[in-house]
Amino acid sequence: MKPSEIDVLALYDAFTINTILFLEDLGFCPKGEGGRFVEGGRIGPTGELAVNTNGGGLSYCHPGMYGLFLLIEAVRQLRRQCNERQVPRADLALVHGNGGVLSAQATTILGGPATV
Repeated sequence: MKPSEIDVLALYDAFTINTILFLEDLGFCPKGEGGRFVEGGRIGPTGELAVNTNGGGLSYCHPGMYGLFLLIEAVRQLRRQCNERQVPRADLALVHGNGGVLSAQATTILGGPATV
């Protein structure tokens, strides 16, 4: 899969910088360009690339096992169950999390009926 094929991103944002670092590391923008990439609502629910459509861990539910909520939100997007926060034509979702002081990373790509 290429970054341009992903419709929804669910990123573990335990710290504000994580979202930018992950966008760069996963190839959605060049290294050092993450700040510019997110300007102007580009990664908002109605932006060019929908990121953390549930509001993200820092505003939604960071304490605890937030990584599971990333997977749940991605599946809900693919099932078209997100009502007002639904991303139109969400067929591929990328879920990415980290742990161990940014030393362990995990990425999953999920598809909806159109991708099977």
